[in-house]
Amino acid sequence: MEEELIAGKHSVAEALRAGRSINKIWIAEGTQQKQMQPILTEAKKRGVVVQTADKRKLDTLVPGIQHQGVVAQAAPYVYAEVEDLLAAAAAKDEDPFLLILDEIEDPHNLGSILRTADCTGVHGVIIPKRRSAQVNATVSKTSAGAAEYVPVARVSNLAQTMEKLKEAGVWIAGTDVRAEGEIYETDVFKGPVALVIGNEGEGMGRLVRETCDVLVKLPMQGQINSLNASVAAGVVMYEVLRQRSGRK
Repeated sequence: MEEELIAGKHSVAEALRAGRSINKIWIAEGTQQKQMQPILTEAKKRGVVVQTADKRKLDTLVPGIQHQGVVAQAAPYVYAEVEDLLAAAAAKDEDPFLLILDEIEDPHNLGSILRTADCTGVHGVIIPKRRSAQVNATVSKTSAGAAEYVPVARVSNLAQTMEKLKEAGVWIAGTDVRAEGEIYETDVFKGPVALVIGNEGEGMGRLVRETCDVLVKLPMQGQINSLNASVAAGVVMYEVLRQRSGRK
């Protein structure tokens, strides 16, 4: 079975706390033990091997990632099923609050979205199996460990999955700069809803857009007519949270 690498203090600590199967942890030589104490304590509790290593080895293990002096060797990330996401909402006696990411290709965007999703109570995220960032070390690091708590489901066909969600009573709300209504004007966020966030450059694909029940946009007052995908997703997620909590 292939193994994956997790890098960064928060990511490794949350992977341990969440019960992820971890084989080994490397800590860079010279790293202050106080900074790593939460990881060391949890690793000892779970019987995980901890080794010191030259920082250059960690750089080689996770090239291009700010590992903060710690890298863990973990079991592969386990993707959820869409049914698991609906079950997670039902277990909390809450209306489903899901995200559908239409070909978000930048792992940093996916990680940032997962972090905000955890903060706003999203029950799960759905991504396509192709032409999409997958959950990896970069996503885990950018999510600050949220990737361990927000289930992610991969599907072969987003439009078909959206139709199945509709059959389950979930409204599909797509974000589109060409939409007529703004996110503050819709009331679909108060019930079972799945938000669709489009690709960083092209937005939602035609079929995905046509499958949405409603299209909404963020108000824009400046000269730029769009936001980074993760920023836009964050704004909409917090609007859902605001409406559901009854805040004004």
